[in-house]
Amino acid sequence: MPPRVKAQNPRRWLSYLPAVAVLAFLSTIAGFCAARFHGAFTKWLKIYPVAAADAEQRTSELVSASQPGPKDINTEEISHLAPQQQAERLLELAIQQPDPSLSLIHRNLTFWRGHLEDSDRLFHLVMEALNSNDPRVRVAAVEIDLAANNLMKAPESVQKLRRQIQSGSDERYMALWRLGALGNRGVEPFESFRTLKLYAQSRNQEVRFWAVEGLAMLGNRESIDALLDILARDPAAQIRQRAANALSRSGLITGEQRLTAVPQLLNLLDDDSLDAATQSLVCSTLEAITGASFGKNAAAWRDWWAHHDSREKHPARRNTGLSLA
Repeated sequence: MPPRVKAQNPRRWLSYLPAVAVLAFLSTIAGFCAARFHGAFTKWLKIYPVAAADAEQRTSELVSASQPGPKDINTEEISHLAPQQQAERLLELAIQQPDPSLSLIHRNLTFWRGHLEDSDRLFHLVMEALNSNDPRVRVAAVEIDLAANNLMKAPESVQKLRRQIQSGSDERYMALWRLGALGNRGVEPFESFRTLKLYAQSRNQEVRFWAVEGLAMLGNRESIDALLDILARDPAAQIRQRAANALSRSGLITGEQRLTAVPQLLNLLDDDSLDAATQSLVCSTLEAITGASFGKNAAAWRDWWAHHDSREKHPARRNTGLSLA
């Protein structure tokens, strides 16, 4: 995390202190909070009260799942909420109990589109869901966030985000993140990668920071290679840390995809050009991905990997992305 700076609105900052303290060590949240310290996302920081649904809005019905949900998920009650509250409530339930909340979320995404806003409440739920150990919950959070920002799964959305990125305004930061999310959802992933890689080389450190976050969301072979290069070569310690975090735990990269980074991480252990701090990041990334711990002992790591690289030896078992199922 970058050093703290004085907030422009003391009361607003104080209202967020408990959340920042709890989430400081979480993977994806760290990226959001970093931008908050820089004052880049006033829209995402502003507290938006969740307005009560109008009577007319309450007439909308929630599409029911084919199988009844458990007793603690009252689909009838949720169906009488406005779309905004439906999405928020189901995402909250998905964080606690993925099934059958995830099924209901995906059944209603099309209906919700055009009826959601990027509210403060939804913002915090998306952040919390992105730290779930269940990749399906992360995907659901991304899908809801894209719907709340009126981003269709179409090339036009990619072009919209690229215009925001090129604008130089504060909205370019989250546009980089969402560009990676769209690419992960199958919308022009090559174009997304090309743009993210370009901005990962920006002179602006905050732009690079969010390009790294976007690469983590994209979650393909090319983005892993780019993150490995950033981990080894970016001049800023914060960016190298975010690349390590992206490779080891955050974003939409699958567990098996993370394992494909191990051979190159082992090569980095032997790279004498890396400083001690970066070497430590390489070690911590290896430990997070594999669950093993051999410090900076490259020989021990290679011996261990030689007996535990079955996924590398059986590439047909790898997943290329996260499923909605």
